[in-house]
Amino acid sequence: MMVSSAVMAMPLKDYEPVSGRQVIQKAMPEVTDVQPRESNRAIQELYAGEELVGYAYQTLDFVQTPAYSGKPLNAMVVLDAEGEITGARVIHHDEPILLIGIPEAKMHAFTDQYTGLKADQRVTVGGKSSERRVAVDGLSGATVTVMVINEVIMKTAHRVGGELGLVEVTAGSKRPPLAEVDQSTFEEKNWEQLTGDGSIRRMHLTRGMVDDAFKGGPAEGIETAAPEQRDETFIDLYAAYLDAPTIGRNLLGDSQYKWLMSELNDGEHAIAVMAKGIYSFRGSGYVRGGIFDRVQIRQFGDTFNFRDLDYHRLSDVYLEGMPRLPEMAIYIIRQQYNFDPGTPWSLELTIKRQTGPLDSEFAVVPLEYQLPEQYYTRAEVELSEEEWLEEQPLWVQVWYQKEFQIIFLALGIGVLLFILFFQDWLVKKPKVMRWIRHAFLTYTLFFIGWYALGQLSIVNVLTFVNSLISGFTWETFLIDPMLFVLWSVVAGIVLLWGRAVYCGWLCPFGALQELINEIARKLKVPQYTVPFAWHERMWAIKYIILLVLFGVSLESLGTAEQMAEVEPFKTAITLRFDRSWPFVTYAVLLLIVNIFTRKVYCRYLCPLGAALALPTKLRVFDWLKRRKECGNPCRLCDHECEVQAIHPDGHINYMECHYCLDCQMTYFDDHKCPPLIVKRRGKRRGRNAPGRPEEIPVVQVHE
Repeated sequence: MMVSSAVMAMPLKDYEPVSGRQVIQKAMPEVTDVQPRESNRAIQELYAGEELVGYAYQTLDFVQTPAYSGKPLNAMVVLDAEGEITGARVIHHDEPILLIGIPEAKMHAFTDQYTGLKADQRVTVGGKSSERRVAVDGLSGATVTVMVINEVIMKTAHRVGGELGLVEVTAGSKRPPLAEVDQSTFEEKNWEQLTGDGSIRRMHLTRGMVDDAFKGGPAEGIETAAPEQRDETFIDLYAAYLDAPTIGRNLLGDSQYKWLMSELNDGEHAIAVMAKGIYSFRGSGYVRGGIFDRVQIRQFGDTFNFRDLDYHRLSDVYLEGMPRLPEMAIYIIRQQYNFDPGTPWSLELTIKRQTGPLDSEFAVVPLEYQLPEQYYTRAEVELSEEEWLEEQPLWVQVWYQKEFQIIFLALGIGVLLFILFFQDWLVKKPKVMRWIRHAFLTYTLFFIGWYALGQLSIVNVLTFVNSLISGFTWETFLIDPMLFVLWSVVAGIVLLWGRAVYCGWLCPFGALQELINEIARKLKVPQYTVPFAWHERMWAIKYIILLVLFGVSLESLGTAEQMAEVEPFKTAITLRFDRSWPFVTYAVLLLIVNIFTRKVYCRYLCPLGAALALPTKLRVFDWLKRRKECGNPCRLCDHECEVQAIHPDGHINYMECHYCLDCQMTYFDDHKCPPLIVKRRGKRRGRNAPGRPEEIPVVQVHE
C-alpha cells in the first residue's frame, strides 16, 4: 500500500475490497493465491498453485490524476505474465456524473474494452484505430471522466509492465535526454528560501496519519496512538538534491561540498535526507553490507535502494535558519540507475508494523521531489506534434482534443460581447434584436449544452469552494476546457453586468425554457403571472437551497452533489433526457410549468442562479437605462418583464434580471414607451418638453 503525502491512498476496505478481488477472479479464475511483490508491495503477484500467472495493482498507488470531481479515481488492473491486460475496473470514484446519472454498468462496459490490450499500447478515447494507437469507444456525457480512466489505466499499465520487465520501457516511455546540472552558478540562500522555492522538500507525518494508513488491514490497532497523541510528529522528513551548488554548498559548506563532488563519478548524484521525530529513516536493523530498507528512490517507475557504500554520515551543516534535525544522511545514487535530476522523483519511506512472529504489514509514503528549473538544462529534442502531445499533462491533451469546441465557443462569446457593448444600437431595431436573441439561445442550447456539454452547475461552485479548503490545484478545473472557459467568462461578466447575462444568454437549460415558452406563446397558450407579493417571497427559495447545499458540502461534498439533483441540468442537458424516469419526470414537469409561466425554475429554485446573484452587487456598471417616469406613473416595462425583475416602483433588480433587453427595446421605442410617445406628440404640436405626468398613458396592472 502506498500513501501520497498530498492525497492519501485510502485503505483497501474503503475501495470495496470484494470488488477488487472480484476483478481478479473474473480476469483470472485460476488464481488461488495473492501475494505482495517483495520489491514493490503495491503490486500483487497472482498464483495458480505454485505458478506465477499474473499481477494486479490499484492505479491510485501509482498516479493520482484528478478527474472531473477534482479527486483521483481508483481502478484495479490485472496483467497476465506476458504484459496483457486481462481485467480493468474502476473500484472507487467521486464523479458526480456517475454517482447519479450514467449507470455504473456503462462505465464497466467502457473499461471492459481494455481487456486484451498490451500494457505498452497507445490508446485513445474516440476516433479511429491506427498503426500507432488503439481507439476505444467513449461514454456520452462523461468525456472527461473516461479520458482520466484511460489515462490512469494505460499509464500505470505501462509503468508497472515496464517495472516487471513485461514490456519495453525505454522505447515507449519517451524518456527525455538527461538533464545537466549547472555547476557554475551559486547564490547564497538560507533555509527559508531553499524550502520556499522547492530546493528542499518536506513531508510531515503525524502518528494519526500513519495509523490511518494501516486501517482496514491486519496491522490496524497495532502500535496505535492514543487520541491525544494523534497529532504528535511521527517523522518530519526533508530531502534535497545536493549536486546543484546553490543547494549543496549552502547546506554543506564549501569544503564539505567540494569533498562530496570529488567522491562522485560520472553519472552519480547525491541527495541529503534529514529528519526528526520518533521514526528513523535509517532504521535500527541496518547491518554492514546490507541495504537501507526504509528508504528507496523511485523514478520512471523504477525503484532502487541504498547500500552501506552509498551512505555518508552528515553532521556538519551551515545553512542559516535550519531547524534542529537529529538524523541526517547523504546518499549516493549510482550511475547504473541512469538517474535524471531534472525529472520528478520520489523518496519512498517504508513504515513497517509486525502482525505476527513472521508476518508484517507495510505502508509506503512518497516524498515527491522536483528540482527547480533554474538548476539544470536539457538538450532540445525534436518531437512530432503527436509525440509532443502524448508527453503533455492530461488537461493539455483534452484542450487539444476539444479545439473545435473551444474555438466555436470563443466565437459565440465574441458575438455575445458585441451584443452587450452595442446593445443601445441593437435594441432600436426590435425585430432584428429578437431574431438575434432567439438565434443565440438556439446556439446556447444545441452547441454549448447538448453538443459541448457546457452546462454550468452548482456542483462546480461547491467543488471550487471545497478545493480552496482542501488544497487548490489548477488541473482540477483545467480538465474540462468548456467549463473552464465558461466560468472564466462568467467571472468577468458578473463584475460588469451581474448574474443576468449568464442566466439569460449562456445557460443551456435557461435557453431551453425560454425557447419552449416562446413557442407556447406563438401557439397562444395562456400565460399566468405570479402576483408580485408572492413572487418576491418565492425568490428566497433558491437562496435557501444554496445555503443548505453549501452547508452539506462542508461535511460531505459527495452528499451535496447528490442533493444538487434539484438542478435538472444533468438530466435535460448533459444526458439529454436519457435517464431513469424519476429524473426525467422532474425535468419534464419543470418544462411543462414553464409553458404557462416563463422560467419558474430559474426564478425560484436554481441554486446556481442564487450563487451568481450574490456577487452581482459588486458589478461595476448599471447598463440598463431607466427614466424618472418608470414606475410612477408608467409601469409598462414592469408589466412586460417576463421574469418579473422590475419592481412596481420601476427599478430593476439586477439579482433577478435575465438581461433579455425587452425593457430596453421599449425604452428606445417612441411608438411604445409612454414618455417617448408623449414627447413625440408634443414635438408635433411644437413643444420640446415631454408632457406633464398626467398626460402620460398609464398601463394599468392588476396585482
